[in-house]
Amino acid sequence: MRTSRSWWWWSGVIVGAVGLGVSYLAAGLLRVRESPVVAVAEGVRDVTPDGVVHWAIDTFQTRDKQVLLIGMFVILAVVFACLGRLARSRWWFTVVGYVVLGAIAGVAVAVKPGFRAVEIAPVFVGFLAWLVGLAVIVQWLRRWELVEASDDAGADPTHTRRGFFVAAGAVGGVAALSGFLGALAGGQREAVERDRRLLRVDQVTKPTLPRGVKIDVDGVAPWQTSADDFYLIDTAFLKPAIRVNEWELRIHGMVDNELTLSYDDLIARGITEDWITLNCVSNEVGGGLIGNAWWSGVLLKSILEEAGVQDGADAVLQTSEDGWTCGTPLSALMEDDRNAMLAVYMNGDPLTVEHGFPVRTIVPGLYGYVSACKWVVDMEVTTFGGIEAYWTSRGWSELGPVKIASRIDVPESGADVSTGSLVCAGSAWKQHTGIEGVEVSLDGGAWTPATLARVPSDDTWVQWRAEVQVDEGDHELRVRAIGNDGDVQTGVERDVLPDGATGWHTVEFSAS
Repeated sequence: MRTSRSWWWWSGVIVGAVGLGVSYLAAGLLRVRESPVVAVAEGVRDVTPDGVVHWAIDTFQTRDKQVLLIGMFVILAVVFACLGRLARSRWWFTVVGYVVLGAIAGVAVAVKPGFRAVEIAPVFVGFLAWLVGLAVIVQWLRRWELVEASDDAGADPTHTRRGFFVAAGAVGGVAALSGFLGALAGGQREAVERDRRLLRVDQVTKPTLPRGVKIDVDGVAPWQTSADDFYLIDTAFLKPAIRVNEWELRIHGMVDNELTLSYDDLIARGITEDWITLNCVSNEVGGGLIGNAWWSGVLLKSILEEAGVQDGADAVLQTSEDGWTCGTPLSALMEDDRNAMLAVYMNGDPLTVEHGFPVRTIVPGLYGYVSACKWVVDMEVTTFGGIEAYWTSRGWSELGPVKIASRIDVPESGADVSTGSLVCAGSAWKQHTGIEGVEVSLDGGAWTPATLARVPSDDTWVQWRAEVQVDEGDHELRVRAIGNDGDVQTGVERDVLPDGATGWHTVEFSAS
């Protein structure tokens, strides 16, 4: 039996896997947050054309990062297979291929904000693993082919074939073991979770639901959103795991006194607490990318006053530990009646890692893409003319004030209901302005006022309830909200880009 060429392809995949596994192990041992693969994925994300980014978000929603990672691994598998095949006749082509892949990974790591020289080590170690793995695999494959091509009747190809499989198994085992040990060595997440369990901030209180905020209609989303149910939108392929004693926030730029705060320094400045509703600019009309929670943190206004903001500044460029940036209007952070904060707790518990532990930014009335920086580690007081933030550089608007919106939770679209009086209900919001009224319209008829529940402030959503009379047949129900500033929600339908969707949420149902 002749040696199948397919083993050269498979050998390339095996050697490629060992390089990735060893680099992942090195990243874990060195406490480097991003393995080279993650760094490359985030680099691909950053250079992807805006149209492709918008298409990916629309198509895959919150699974866009997983899809990109899967696609990258598929492409890498094909590339590694081709490099393995090249090694059969031109081994130096394969080495050049590894050099190119290593250079791409090295650049992706080096351009990350806050780059340290040690972070390049996993790339170098992975490259060496490729060379060693290639040498081992190629040696045994060549022996196998030479023996099978030999005219010596005494030559036994079984021995060399078995030797190749042992070598391939050993290299593959190194890849698997490296990945497993890398997960153990990179146990930063476990240490962070231990920090969360042991963390105590005495000034933080547990939330007590304000009186009258619920309308008690089955099917309406809870007024308070749990951390597990709160929507998650970010660009991080690997959520930053930051220990409390390692977190620092640098405040610099157009300030008189540059500040560097530890977690204890931050907490020592006193805790403020408030019910605040957050919603994503990508939330479509009637969508679920919205939640309301009890946030505990430290007022940003007092910290910025301590730093001494200089004349001419109008923006704060916030940077996350993973390099994501957003430009926040300075005026929103400095308003006396806007509880903009560096949040440390959510619903009476320390932030989860997914929601930005140990510290994230909350600014009522602004979409998160210009304000809600998770894992925040840097704030530069500056001007909008002098910065370029992640999403605004991709076509989204600069200031990002929340638009008035409303949603029907009951009845659901496609529901079958009984004729007669129908209770309909849902929520409405315009954070930092508040909702004065909500109206519903059945089958394009007159607008019927709804009854509003209470709210503790203008920074939360409000639940509403209305009754309409429905006859047998198919029906359409729509809703609109009216803000405390007199703003009536428009029925003009617009996409989420560049500053949030507009239009009336409409549901269709049948009555019998």
